[in-house]
Amino acid sequence: MCLAIPGKVIEIYDESGLTMGKIDYDGTVNTACLEYVPEIQVGQYTVVHAGFALSIIDEEEAMKSFQAWEEMAQAAASEGLDIFGRPLPEKE
Repeated sequence: MCLAIPGKVIEIYDESGLTMGKIDYDGTVNTACLEYVPEIQVGQYTVVHAGFALSIIDEEEAMKSFQAWEEMAQAAASEGLDIFGRPLPEKE
């Protein structure tokens, strides 16, 4: 299963002739190839799979995804599990 979390483009640059970008996933920054979305701009959101940005989504849609992710995490936590179904560490 693949979960696609939106990320915000914070930098666009050229690397060996390919358009690349730094994508911020709520504080975690990764690099992705932007060749499939050549019109993307800094500040826009994208969905990345296997290192390639596949689509551009607007901020409203990104926020809906973040909200759904948070609701899933809270529901899992209420059962003592993380979002992947693993037991949460016990609190001291």
